[in-house]
Amino acid sequence: MPATQAAPPISKGALWTGRVLSGLVVLFLVFDIVVKLIPLEVALTTSGQLGYPTTAGFARGLGVLLLVCTALYAYPRTSILGAILLTGYLGGAIATHVRVGSPLFSHTLFGVYLGLMLWGGLYLRDLRLRTLIPLQQ
Repeated sequence: MPATQAAPPISKGALWTGRVLSGLVVLFLVFDIVVKLIPLEVALTTSGQLGYPTTAGFARGLGVLLLVCTALYAYPRTSILGAILLTGYLGGAIATHVRVGSPLFSHTLFGVYLGLMLWGGLYLRDLRLRTLIPLQQ
């Protein structure tokens, strides 16, 4: 059985690209958190259109859940756990859009796009993830 090789060091370009991708994801999620925590009317209306309760409490509950997951992702020591939890959250959003028949590329797959940016940014900036999942030989 071949010995496990350590991942190569992260270049400055990859590190900064990962930080920018992760930063964009966090900025979008913070915007979504604020919309849910206030909650703005658009959050309540959209919840109803997707078949969920239109109460402020429901929106705030989602906002708190998203806040915790995003904070875990943004903090380097817990970023992998945060990415796993955010992947579950985004999977629920994707399933909801499939259930209600939302447009494929603009609504249903948006969670996939965000997830790719989330994991791509983390992969580019985190040596632990590169060691766990080596994409190069």
